[in-house]
Amino acid sequence: MAGEIPDLVAEVRTGTGKGAARQARREGYVPGIVYGGGKDPLPLNINYHALIKRLKAGRFLSTLFNLKVDGQEDVRVICRGVQRDVVKDRPTHVDLMRLRRTSRINLFIHVTFVNHDKAPGIKRGGTLTVVRPEVELEVTADEIPDHLTVDLTGRDINDVIHINDIELPAGATPTIKRNFVIANITPPSGLKATEEEEGEAPAA
Repeated sequence: MAGEIPDLVAEVRTGTGKGAARQARREGYVPGIVYGGGKDPLPLNINYHALIKRLKAGRFLSTLFNLKVDGQEDVRVICRGVQRDVVKDRPTHVDLMRLRRTSRINLFIHVTFVNHDKAPGIKRGGTLTVVRPEVELEVTADEIPDHLTVDLTGRDINDVIHINDIELPAGATPTIKRNFVIANITPPSGLKATEEEEGEAPAA
């Protein structure tokens, strides 16, 4: 399960329409709306600087948030769209969708590598080269893994680790349907040079 879902703090926006939205922007907010989950849509205001910080962090459209609004129960949401000013590229409106526990969503999950000391390839001076530090998975909203674990035990130089080598949580499936590379163990430069020289040596 996910260890910690980030909070997204908002306020209920009084009034609807363009006038209320313009007022919100003048006061340092980005207007938005949260919908779905079998409840009525709720107009919101989100602090502009807090939202910019979240957007700059990346993965905003594929991050699960815990929406906190005064007077409302906390609810899990995912962003379904950010409208921007065509000239200044500033966010002007945010669409959020409430998630049921059974909702299926796509999220990027961090990959953790363990047992480096039990990998012969690393002991021999090889380097773990991570190709995908995160993997996008389709998961159920109430079964979101905190991370994926890659066990490096027994891994040697030139070993390649694919997604099919990782035990995924029940119900989780990669959004990419091929057996893509997660990481590999590359040889140290000295060994690599020796192998190249041997490969180029003329036949006796």
